[in-house]
Amino acid sequence: MSVKIKRIYGDLLPDPKDGYRILVDRLWPRGVSKVKAELDEWDKQIGPSNDLRKWFGHDPEKYPEFKQRYIAELDANPATPDFLQLIKEKTAAGPVVLLFGAKDETHNQAVVLQDYLAQHGIQ
Repeated sequence: MSVKIKRIYGDLLPDPKDGYRILVDRLWPRGVSKVKAELDEWDKQIGPSNDLRKWFGHDPEKYPEFKQRYIAELDANPATPDFLQLIKEKTAAGPVVLLFGAKDETHNQAVVLQDYLAQHGIQ
């Protein structure tokens, strides 16, 4: 099926087409109700480390290096194989949406994660 990304603030109410909804931020998005978010899962272990997140600060100029560092973290993260397996299983059953809280919709960890999944044959 497919893996899409969405900003949790921009589209809090789930669309029936969303499928399986996973928040991929390490921190819970400020001001978002856990009940209203209607997540299937919050996979905070797959988000960038606190040090990397703070270093990046959502500065678009740092994005290329952020992407490299985050991919290195994903490769070394013991939670990554289970996450990849989960996404494979869920995409076999229907669409998956990776939710993120960043304002910048093109320079964030969900974009990197979506590319990372594609590189592992999960689209």
